[in-house]
Amino acid sequence: MAEEQSRQLKRILFVVENTTLSQVVRLLVLARALDQQQYEVHFAASAFDPKIFSRTAFQQWQLFTMDKKAFLSSAQKGKSFYTEKLLRRYVDADIQLIQAVKPDIIIGDARFSLAVSAPVCQVQYAALINAYWSPFAVRDSFPMPDHPLVWLLGEKLAARYFPQALPAIFARFAQPLNRARQQFGLPPVGSLLEMLTWGNYTLYPDPVELIPLTDNPDTHIFLGPILWSPDMELPAWWNDIDLSRPLIYVNMGSSGKVKLLPTIVKGLRDLPVTVVAATAGRWDTTIQQEHVYSCEFVPGDIAARRSALVICSGGASTAYQALYEGVPVLGIPTHFDQYLAMTAIEKAGCGILLRGGSLTAEKVRQAVSMILEASSYREAAQRMKHVFSQYNAADRFSSFLEKAVS
Repeated sequence: MAEEQSRQLKRILFVVENTTLSQVVRLLVLARALDQQQYEVHFAASAFDPKIFSRTAFQQWQLFTMDKKAFLSSAQKGKSFYTEKLLRRYVDADIQLIQAVKPDIIIGDARFSLAVSAPVCQVQYAALINAYWSPFAVRDSFPMPDHPLVWLLGEKLAARYFPQALPAIFARFAQPLNRARQQFGLPPVGSLLEMLTWGNYTLYPDPVELIPLTDNPDTHIFLGPILWSPDMELPAWWNDIDLSRPLIYVNMGSSGKVKLLPTIVKGLRDLPVTVVAATAGRWDTTIQQEHVYSCEFVPGDIAARRSALVICSGGASTAYQALYEGVPVLGIPTHFDQYLAMTAIEKAGCGILLRGGSLTAEKVRQAVSMILEASSYREAAQRMKHVFSQYNAADRFSSFLEKAVS
């Protein structure tokens, strides 16, 4: 009887690559919001942190994923995430999972092997990916990340050759996937942007006002920002923070270059500010300085709301959290994804981008002073706060599902 009742529900399978925390939690937010009277929810990942997955009722499936450090290292060096052998292992693991769950639709985040396994299993697939990766995104050019080309040639010379090298770099990233699709009788998807956004549907966790598209098909859908903060108590020192000085919230996340933290703190040292730094367990929090408070985690929404400025890697996770609260951003990216997100934020006037590969304490000091002294950054962030408030990603996702699996 229970099994019969279960199959009356639409079965939704969430699959996450689990290489960064932001990918896991944004699918988690969507999964948690679904009506259990309508949907049977399954969630697949390489691991399930009890701090994050507590109080979740959906079925968990453990799934093979490459080592996080290897993934981030490849991304930083501009190398393809997969070898053909590794991608085939991914596809086989996906197919085994899909055959076991028998979902009505798959929602994937950065699990690019689903562009092979989902059509092979003849299951609808929706890819969740930020709109700045879309081939339909309106852009003047691509920002140059901290690619090895920069280290080899220097910023000025690399900037001259990077646009010429980009098509070959994008094509190389997509080669393993296109070869895997060919092995299963599927046509190639194209280059990197098509690979990242491939699906029967493409879901964007962004506001279209920040990342506009042009000529995109109606299967490309804006959900709006998907925000998450850890469900935890505030640190013991939280109420002791000196609020007579502007509060700067620093969070480099799980994929930002944490080794930049000492440089950031040094740049803030001589400014009349108070600093709260969340390290995600990647830095020694026992070292305390005057007007500098550090901890592994802090509720990011509360920290951002209380702040005059948020300093982060520029990635959408923490940066969007700041903009949702109307707070400007100083973004210090190193990975391509972070450069794309922060480029859009800077273009909107909501913050400043500093290159992670050439960061100095003096650059931090100057940028922070500029943002705090010029009212335009706060005003632009407040305008973006109004834009963000018009979106409810969970509701939009539910509306999408009702149409996709009706």
